Amino acid sequence: MHLGVEEPIRECQYNQICTHNSSPMGTPHTKKKKIKRKWQVFQGRNKFYCNGRIMMAKQTGVFYLTMVLILVTSGLFFAFDCPFLASNLTPAIPAIGGVLFIFVMGMLLRASFSDPGVLPRATPEEAADIERQIDTTNGPSGPGYRPPPRTREVLINGQTVKLKYCFTCKIFRPPRASHCSLCDNCVERFDHHCPWVGNCVGRRNYRFFYLFILSLSFLTIFIFAFVITHISIFLDGCTVLEVVVCFFSVWSIVGLSGFHTYLISSNQTTNEDIKGSWSSKRGKGNYNPYSYGNFITNFCAALCGPLPPSLIDRRGFVQPDTPQPAAQTNGTGACPSNQVQSHMCAQDQCIQSTKFVLQAATNPLLHSQTVILGGGTPLQAKTSLGGPCSTLGPSQPSLPSSIPGLSCGGELMALRDSEIHCHHHLHHQHFISPEETPSPPAALPCATHLGHHVHPAQLFDPASQDSLHEDSVRGLVKLSSV
Repeated sequence: MHLGVEEPIRECQYNQICTHNSSPMGTPHTKKKKIKRKWQVFQGRNKFYCNGRIMMAKQTGVFYLTMVLILVTSGLFFAFDCPFLASNLTPAIPAIGGVLFIFVMGMLLRASFSDPGVLPRATPEEAADIERQIDTTNGPSGPGYRPPPRTREVLINGQTVKLKYCFTCKIFRPPRASHCSLCDNCVERFDHHCPWVGNCVGRRNYRFFYLFILSLSFLTIFIFAFVITHISIFLDGCTVLEVVVCFFSVWSIVGLSGFHTYLISSNQTTNEDIKGSWSSKRGKGNYNPYSYGNFITNFCAALCGPLPPSLIDRRGFVQPDTPQPAAQTNGTGACPSNQVQSHMCAQDQCIQSTKFVLQAATNPLLHSQTVILGGGTPLQAKTSLGGPCSTLGPSQPSLPSSIPGLSCGGELMALRDSEIHCHHHLHHQHFISPEETPSPPAALPCATHLGHHVHPAQLFDPASQDSLHEDSVRGLVKLSSV
């Protein structure tokens, strides 16, 4: 029986399905990730500006109010009072006022825009290690068991200091450190969170904060004194506004400066003074282990000591996962070569071979020998895939020869899809019956296994495609269990 329907032979091209890397077969590909800086993935409640160079708290509204009060008061003084005072008293008044104003603004911006001493949070590995140490120290726990507080004790200058565990940062805080609830960070030598500067005050910006409030006190007293002098000589409406602002500001600013001067002289923080950590009321042997004994040394340590570096490295780059470049092979795709993902590559080969079996089962088999039809007329079948209809290039990989059931006599039988269909046609298409169609994972018949003559009963019509699909599904199930 001759099949007179002319059907073009399509060359099918399949890409390997790899669960680790979805790149085309045989093409090395590394997924490029955008490198981020550490401030972009920072877990605290902070705001960053200028590519991480400026670090502030999330609530900055009071900081802008501070800026407005200083700028407005100083601007009125330089605009209305300084010309009169310079012409009637001395030109040194505007010069001294200008120096104080610049110093105040510089210290304010430095205290507001710098890292106060934020401690980095523990990595998952470090947190797990700390948890193991705590479990080992506490021992086994039973029903109704209540674990003790997570604290450690260290000895500093003969004084026992407790280190508390931070459940947010997953670390034991170093001495004098505390967790700021507004910024959600542990800050080294935490003093307090100051909304007027829009940042926490800690080890790295305490000196700038103190110099800011100290210089602001001098500037406020300076403006208030010369404004009163101006009013006594000549009354002006703007000058009266300056007097009101300075009068209500000078008491709080000067009082705050005096309080922090006392703290520096005794080498304490605001947090320690409020809690009474080193108060004699707690015991006779309770004393401040951080004090150097005299206020001069304490001042030098607070204001003239070396500035510690930032521990969070906010402008540093986040180290991405090391990419594994795909290794180019002949049709086996790109998969990692380590033992952990070897099963993935085996599964990919199974998927690839299964797709080939399905294609081979539902398309005509190409023979390299002459097939004798029922009428005795010999028909020369297509001998290879490399004829005029082939579009396979030498650079295109073939199916792996290591896959069982896909090779015969050392030759691979592969079909590939292509957008350009071959315009050569075979005028006679012949199908082998389902009995002759091998089921996976058996080997596919080739020229050396098929005889020169095929019995007419072994040919079938398109109505037997259901049998082919059933065998194909059976082969898929078998190969999936490999």
